[in-house]
Amino acid sequence: MDTKLDPSRDDLPLMANTSHILVKHYVLDLDVDFESQIIEGTIVLFFESGKKQSGSTKEPCRSESNEACRFRMPEPCHSPVTDTRTFSSKTRSNDFTICGKGEKDTSGKDGNHDNREQASGISSSKYCCDTGNHGSEDFLLVLDCCDLSVLKVEEVDVAAVPGIEKLTRSPKLTVVSEELRNQIVCELVTLPADRWREQLDYYARCSQAPGCGELLFDTDTWSLQIRKTGAQTATDFPHAIRIRYSTKPQGRSVTWTSDQSGRPCVYTMGSPINNRALFPCQEPPVAMSTWQATVRAAASFVVLMSGENSAKPTQLREGCSSWHYYVTMPMPASTFTIAVGSWTEMKPETCSSNDLAAERSLSPSEADFRYVGICGHMEYPCRFQNPSATIQEIIPHRVFAPLCLKGACQETLLQLVPPCLSAAHRVLGTHPFSRLDILIVPGNFPSLGMASPHIIFLSQSVLTGNSHLCGTRLCHEVAHAWFGLAIGARDWTEEWLSEGFATHLEDVFWAKAQQLDPHEAQEQQELKACLRWCRLQDEVRNSPEEMQVLRPNKEKTGHVSDSGSSVVKHGLNPEKVFMQVHYLKGYFLLRFLAQRLGDDTYFAFLRKFVHTFHGQLILSQDFLQMLLENIPEEKRLELSVENIFRDWLESSGIPQPLQRERQAGAECGLARQVSVEVEKWIRMNRRPRKRKRRETEEVFEKDIFWLGTAHMFPARQNVMSSRSSFQHEKKASPLEKFYSS
Repeated sequence: MDTKLDPSRDDLPLMANTSHILVKHYVLDLDVDFESQIIEGTIVLFFESGKKQSGSTKEPCRSESNEACRFRMPEPCHSPVTDTRTFSSKTRSNDFTICGKGEKDTSGKDGNHDNREQASGISSSKYCCDTGNHGSEDFLLVLDCCDLSVLKVEEVDVAAVPGIEKLTRSPKLTVVSEELRNQIVCELVTLPADRWREQLDYYARCSQAPGCGELLFDTDTWSLQIRKTGAQTATDFPHAIRIRYSTKPQGRSVTWTSDQSGRPCVYTMGSPINNRALFPCQEPPVAMSTWQATVRAAASFVVLMSGENSAKPTQLREGCSSWHYYVTMPMPASTFTIAVGSWTEMKPETCSSNDLAAERSLSPSEADFRYVGICGHMEYPCRFQNPSATIQEIIPHRVFAPLCLKGACQETLLQLVPPCLSAAHRVLGTHPFSRLDILIVPGNFPSLGMASPHIIFLSQSVLTGNSHLCGTRLCHEVAHAWFGLAIGARDWTEEWLSEGFATHLEDVFWAKAQQLDPHEAQEQQELKACLRWCRLQDEVRNSPEEMQVLRPNKEKTGHVSDSGSSVVKHGLNPEKVFMQVHYLKGYFLLRFLAQRLGDDTYFAFLRKFVHTFHGQLILSQDFLQMLLENIPEEKRLELSVENIFRDWLESSGIPQPLQRERQAGAECGLARQVSVEVEKWIRMNRRPRKRKRRETEEVFEKDIFWLGTAHMFPARQNVMSSRSSFQHEKKASPLEKFYSS
């Protein structure tokens, strides 16, 4: 950051200097130790220089104190760390231990050219951040880092990899220099998309190359700062570095716990600090990168991760397994997710036609998502350009959970995945990701769900009752594949671009998954709108006004400092975790636009928008400008980007257009039924009466059901069991269909 951080504020700092140098690929090599509750190993970062290469790239030191920043090499390691090339035989057989640990780090290991002055630790003034000689300062690499123990940072000698000369203009490598190593990395990170397999192989081989010199580093609360003596610009800085590190048990990005069967497990739930307590990285969303990871754990554990491949374990010696995942679609490091536990894979008892990714004919309203043209994102193997992927309704998927939840998953969740995936495809077109894992996470998971590339976490509470809660939450997380992952926000304060879209689309997906007719779908969605309207009113009454704004940075949205660093407004505010204003106001804005334009026009535009912006980061104006440009003049009805900013995104409270709509609109049919039933049972319960116990229990169940339905969604999971109390009626009403679907 160009200014000092005020620790009393609740903004989340994004420290990485992404304007100067960008991580293009991460290679992680990690061991999971359940006994010490530590993940340790190495991460290799491959860089591409940014656009700014002048003397202005010099970064001021950022530290918690006003003292000069002293860069150092690590003290001798007192705990074993993973060697990148070999596995130790010192492993334990039980599930609670680490496997594959290497020997302690020693000088000269991995071919390091030891620099005695560096290895002894640096404290002289010539290595301070500001020497007063601004014309000869070294370039400072800043990575986002928190709650990590960094043990060693070194340059990687990529020129030592056999066959790497194929990536250079020289048939034979004779004189190895910093410039040559950086040239090799530059060629590697820019290989064309059709050579992605070769690229991943080179990344893996380079990550295991020997070191060629340790680098100076220091850490503060929010960052890891690295420099190389004499490298004065980002161009001169090593483009491949290896960091040896370990997490801390209290790290805020990693949750160590037990699953519902009492078995130990660990998963990443990085909010609000994302993944910086899992590995050093560039957190700003503009730092789009790919990754591959090898993770070792005891053989009884299953490792799930954000990866394009359905990884299978490789058995190592003494009861250890190794899992390898990779991604080729560049995404922010904050989207990386890992979960290690004794998960059981749930498989359907029989394979039905619904489970197959079969071709089908497209209706005229759906065919317009198959646009022809070059994608607007950086080059990668894109599914939107793959003809077979565009017609794949149901992508390959797996469901995992603790063994004790196997029955609930098979009864509820497993059967919902194919229709929900198919419904999403019918609405938005090509699935951005080639496969999906779904995991029922432990009971301490603080949300109903979380979506990451190729993997969805779901709370066990969605398995309660019938399929409605599970189906709607699954549809919400599936929607994030398009909005939140394939299309991300360039400024994290615009959370509505992810959550507002997912909330709006969950209703649309779920209606199609249930195969409701248009009238039933409309009534169901109207009832949900009534419930969300009540919740939004409560939210506005009980939250600070400044936290009700969807675009708090206004005209400065998306702006960063010269280095590329920024802050996320209210990112560390504990109240933010419990607020849903971005979900609700974003949902009502999109619903307002869909009603103005008509569903056919709106969703035809949405498919076009997805095809245009997938693989990219956007701001609110990107969506709104394209929307207004693609609708007829007569449907705009005085809509403008400025008006929407003013009424919906840059003001607190309830937007005026929404207030007018709710005041003028008649209550929907299902909502009226709820009101009538609530009043009826209230009156009946007030009457003095003598009833048999069974009848009393039935009245009580119905009363709870209707009262719960008329208020907030969280009550749903507690009242679903009352469905049986009205099954005796001959014909189900629309409201009963809504809850018994």
